Amino acid sequence: MAGNTLGSLFKITTFGESHGKAVGVLIDGVKSNIPISEADIQKELDRRRPGQSAVTTARKEEDRVQILSGVFEGKTLGTPICLLIWNKDADPKAYESIKDLFRPGHAGYTYLSKYSIQDYRGGGRSSGRETAGRVAAGAVAKKILAKRGIQIIAYTKEVGGITAKKIDYDVIEKNAVRCADLVAAKKMEKKILKVKKEGDSLGGVVEAVVKNCPAGLGDPVFDKLEADLAKALMSIPAIKGFEIGSGFTATRMKGSEHNDEFYKDNKTGKIRTKTNFAGGILGGISNGEDIVVRVAVKPPSSIPKAQKTVDVEGKKRTIKVEGRHDPCLCPRVVPVVESMIALVIADHLVRQKQVAANHSITRIRGEIDLLDDMIMLLVSQRQDLVRDIGRWKQKHHVPIPDSKREKDILKKRLALADETNLEPEFIEELYAAIFHHARKIQREV
Repeated sequence: MAGNTLGSLFKITTFGESHGKAVGVLIDGVKSNIPISEADIQKELDRRRPGQSAVTTARKEEDRVQILSGVFEGKTLGTPICLLIWNKDADPKAYESIKDLFRPGHAGYTYLSKYSIQDYRGGGRSSGRETAGRVAAGAVAKKILAKRGIQIIAYTKEVGGITAKKIDYDVIEKNAVRCADLVAAKKMEKKILKVKKEGDSLGGVVEAVVKNCPAGLGDPVFDKLEADLAKALMSIPAIKGFEIGSGFTATRMKGSEHNDEFYKDNKTGKIRTKTNFAGGILGGISNGEDIVVRVAVKPPSSIPKAQKTVDVEGKKRTIKVEGRHDPCLCPRVVPVVESMIALVIADHLVRQKQVAANHSITRIRGEIDLLDDMIMLLVSQRQDLVRDIGRWKQKHHVPIPDSKREKDILKKRLALADETNLEPEFIEELYAAIFHHARKIQREV
């Protein structure tokens, strides 16, 4: 199964299934000597774990993380970091009676179509349980970003048509739905519980803000920062929409209204924008303003209300999904959104450092050294082949010099030199030395 890895230089690979033995993540590209502990990671996992309140699943997982590698005496080693989280409250029995039925809204049918097998226990790899590894990796990324003063804040913006009006970051972790508006939070919670009693579920919107992100992150054309953010956030189970800055509101604005006017901040000397409809990114590259994104979270698909479906044979059936499921995913999606953003920003920070390093004489000399090593290896391989030809010539009593072959080789190389803007005199001198050395080797065999 492909598609389990995210990132270019700062990479993560998650593993595990919902009701398997464990879930986890492998992180590569973390530099050495960064302080990190299981407590740092656990703090983030506690925000994502199930069983937090009446508006989340009743599944009781401690989500205790274990650092298996990459950290020694509280600091990263620069080697791959493996984080493991055991599944201790898995209950696959709830799925036995419906294992041959396709759950509406779930990936059972598509997984079966693609792989000819599916893990029916809670969705297996497609379950939101997989995001535990993402959050664990996100905790490491957040530590890296914190050293740069970069902060990521996500919160529930809307649930079931109820929208936060007042935004107060201090109250996000003080209510069950992780809303930035306490008045709206109470209404959201009440509505979620009401719909839960009806055997149904609700969706919503999660908004996130990245503060103090430096200008210059992101690569055109296909590696734009917002494109990588969109991919990362849309990869979260249950996410059905992404927008940045003004998002779809921009479709109802004029260009004169939407354009963010530039000005110079006299205090900092930095170029700023008076508004932020662009959401902190222009041309795929961060501009130093707050990065603002939103994701649409669908209503959870697993509901006890009776639904029509078909089984693996295509026969009409009725299904009621029992077990422990979230009536609304927004509260637990919030830390996942923060983690995915942190992973993307961390990756682009490393990539930007590489861009800066590309201008150094040390980097250029390093690349020359690498090419010289490759040339030496190729020369060695050519010598081995020349010896083989020498043995063949002696066995068949063929003269060592072969002027026709040498002329053909030189002709082809001079044509290639013309295409690659190499000096023909240099190529002629180079191959004169190569031919002289080759004849010498063949005579000595």
